[in-house]
Amino acid sequence: MTWLLGIFTFWLLMVMILAQKSSNVLSTQRNFNVVPAQNFNQRTGLKTDCLGSYMRLTVDKSLTLGNQVEFDALNGSQIEPLTPSLAAKCGFSIDSDPWGNYKVFASLLNCFAANEDDSEFDVDMRIRVDGVKSEQDVFEVAKTCNYDQWAPREVLCTRNYMEVSVNRLPEEITALRRRPMPRSKMLDYQWTSTVPEAITSTYNIWRMVFFTPNQKAMLLEDALRTGYGVTTTRSRLVLRSGYDMPDTYVENVAGVPMKIFRVTTYFKKQWSVTMLDTVAACPTGGLSFTDEMITWNFPRFNPLMRSTQISILGMFMGIDGKQIDSAQMTARGYVLTTVEDHFVMKIPMGGPDGYYKSHAVNNQYHITYNIEPMLELLWSEGGMDATRYKVLFPIKTPFMPRPPQFVDFTDADQRIFDVLLGPFLYDTELANLTFSTGVFTVAEANAMGINVQEQRFQNGSKAFRLQVPFADAVVVRTQVDMTVTVYTLHVTFGFMILPEYTPFSHTSSVDVSLQDIVLPTVNGTCDEENFYVVISFGNLGKNFNIKLGVRDMTPDLRTEYDIKENATHMSLTVPFLSSDVVFELMYPSSLRARIDVLLWEPMNKWTLSDFSLACNFPMTMTECFSNGTMSALAVKVESVPQLVPRQLTLTDPSCRPKFSNDRFAYFSFEANSCGTRRKFYDGVVMYQNEITLGNGLQVHQQNKKGVPAIPEDPEYRVTMSCFYTLNDTQTVAFFTKPRENEPLPETGFGELQVVLRLARDGSYSNFYVKEDYPVVQYLRSPLFFEVVLLQSTDPQIELVLENCWATMKEDRNSTPRWDLIVDGCVNLDDHYETIFHPVIPNSVPNPSHLKRFEIKMFTFVLNDVVFQEQIFVHCDAVLCDAESDGICKRQCPSPLPLKNGKKASLPIPPSTPPP
Repeated sequence: MTWLLGIFTFWLLMVMILAQKSSNVLSTQRNFNVVPAQNFNQRTGLKTDCLGSYMRLTVDKSLTLGNQVEFDALNGSQIEPLTPSLAAKCGFSIDSDPWGNYKVFASLLNCFAANEDDSEFDVDMRIRVDGVKSEQDVFEVAKTCNYDQWAPREVLCTRNYMEVSVNRLPEEITALRRRPMPRSKMLDYQWTSTVPEAITSTYNIWRMVFFTPNQKAMLLEDALRTGYGVTTTRSRLVLRSGYDMPDTYVENVAGVPMKIFRVTTYFKKQWSVTMLDTVAACPTGGLSFTDEMITWNFPRFNPLMRSTQISILGMFMGIDGKQIDSAQMTARGYVLTTVEDHFVMKIPMGGPDGYYKSHAVNNQYHITYNIEPMLELLWSEGGMDATRYKVLFPIKTPFMPRPPQFVDFTDADQRIFDVLLGPFLYDTELANLTFSTGVFTVAEANAMGINVQEQRFQNGSKAFRLQVPFADAVVVRTQVDMTVTVYTLHVTFGFMILPEYTPFSHTSSVDVSLQDIVLPTVNGTCDEENFYVVISFGNLGKNFNIKLGVRDMTPDLRTEYDIKENATHMSLTVPFLSSDVVFELMYPSSLRARIDVLLWEPMNKWTLSDFSLACNFPMTMTECFSNGTMSALAVKVESVPQLVPRQLTLTDPSCRPKFSNDRFAYFSFEANSCGTRRKFYDGVVMYQNEITLGNGLQVHQQNKKGVPAIPEDPEYRVTMSCFYTLNDTQTVAFFTKPRENEPLPETGFGELQVVLRLARDGSYSNFYVKEDYPVVQYLRSPLFFEVVLLQSTDPQIELVLENCWATMKEDRNSTPRWDLIVDGCVNLDDHYETIFHPVIPNSVPNPSHLKRFEIKMFTFVLNDVVFQEQIFVHCDAVLCDAESDGICKRQCPSPLPLKNGKKASLPIPPSTPPP
């Protein structure tokens, strides 16, 4: 018993020594033997590379064309689909990018590789691409990689598994060699068919102890069945585990979480047991991010190291499993340094070896940056065994929100919305557009006349441009007032992120306000019987209501007034005696009537046009007959709205109208009846009567509370007179007494224009025109000015000059300033007084509409400095009633005597600011 224990101890010591023995320090340079020399197949889009301890297969997107791709491992006639669990167990790592390119990393020590003396490895794979109608395209790849630079311990960390291989087994331990054989002849193990044969030998693996970190023992069969990869070659033991296996654990190393896979493997002979300790430690974190930089920290001292006496023999960086040299690192901005307890790798955000990817998070657009750097370390402990450590570390940044910018290029003059939404990455496609009228695909929107374009930029991003005419049905139009329309484009962009087909949306709205409403207008004319009204629709079409007087337009009214219309205009004829016409004034032989036309928008109650047209229509109001009979027509006028014509009487209240309605009262009576008064003149007798409310009644109105109220001047009185001469009868006078202080209705509307002009001489027959200015004159030369009222023929209007002055600038409020006329009178401070010239009667149609004055040419002087500038003359004029008092009758003071009889120039008054 004691002897057996001693032998066990001896072999245990021997195996541990052998496992750690190293012949010499390994070179930091590696030789890659690539077979064949040209490893990219132009026809199939397949590329293979031998990269040290693994082979990389690249499948170009031209092969996949967006279809589903599957990979198989080949072992002679045996075909094993690489499911995620089998890939992690047997040493395969598969990844794809958004373009549809695939990368497969296959460990040279994978379960299916043909191994010749641990230096030549044959890796056979098959690629299946789903085609149209469920057909598949199948491509086979066979690659031979030569690699004999194995370190005593090699650790490989990929995206889905950890692999550790150690050198070497005692010669007495038979290697687990795999020979290709048909599936039907493989041993019927309960665990996967990928397990090598001959493991039942008592000279091979007996059991395995996993540390979690607690010990957990398993038989080889149980370890394989659980999903661990276990292989022995002629000189190496290979163990492999996925990151999610139950017998691994996480350890925080210098602030970096690392996944630990630690196993002791026992080999048993008849009289001895040998064990090998193996450990793999792979980082799962250590990243930090800024907007510009990715920083990856890797522990300088990790669980693979037994002490801190470490010699770093090599430190390399790679991308996608392939080393890059220092020149390439510098060109791309990569940095790999050692800082205290960490190896630090810095990668610029957005570098050329990675790619951006779009994501939708809570319906918001985000992006990530993806890159797979490689860290390769080679170290020795105490100058003995060396360890080669490779980490292929896929990095995906956190979601970075990138809300697209909505840029408005709309040109209101072109009347088209022009908006741009972006930027987006290459993998984002516009699927549809939602407007107020519905959802449309991009093709449907373009077919409708909406211009949808995809714009690409040099950095690979893109944006979507949308152009929609204001007149399109998808644009919402809102009339906010009578002349302004707000055009609103409310659109939801529906996007799809490929290849996942993840949907998200972005809603934007843009408003444009345009003063583009041409309101309808009303014009009209009259003849002796009718009003003729023309309504122009503007650009609102017929979307408005018409009110004539107090009544809305109805179909019956349209017929009554003979309405005719086309696409732009409407015309109607309204007799002046129509009930929709109001009467303003009565004259002896005519009636002044008015038609009111109101155009209004019914939804917002806006008044679009308020038109009134008043005309005098010939109408006999009083007749005097030779038989002594008198007749008169009384009309209800607008100024007495509550008048009831049937209540009117003559001076004798018993004399009432022969006929009346709600607008007229007709009287007919003998000249010597109904209270008619008469007066005698030389050869003439006058008969006079009045139409009033009977018994002195007043016109009653209702106040707001329903109580009768007396207006300020409710009297209605019509006086009629007939003059009888021998054998002659004349109608002389007829008038309606207006209310006190109430003006007669105006006859029209217009503008009075007053102009100031310069005559060429004192005859005022020829004037300078606009093209003649500025006019050049010598000092003291006379200047003849005329202020005239244009276009008016009313003799009762008189134009009066209130103030006139001269300045050096065109601005009438500028300084310096010299007064020429002040309050209608000449400036007494001016030694060369302004001279008023009277307007000769009958020389012009309306002499009261003109004022003429003369000044001497002068210039401004300040501190004995003469300004050679232009002078500008300005005037203020007023218009007044020629018969009224006030400024029209202003008296001016007598002028002061001249000093020395002359003045050569005008000094600037001290109170005037300098120019």
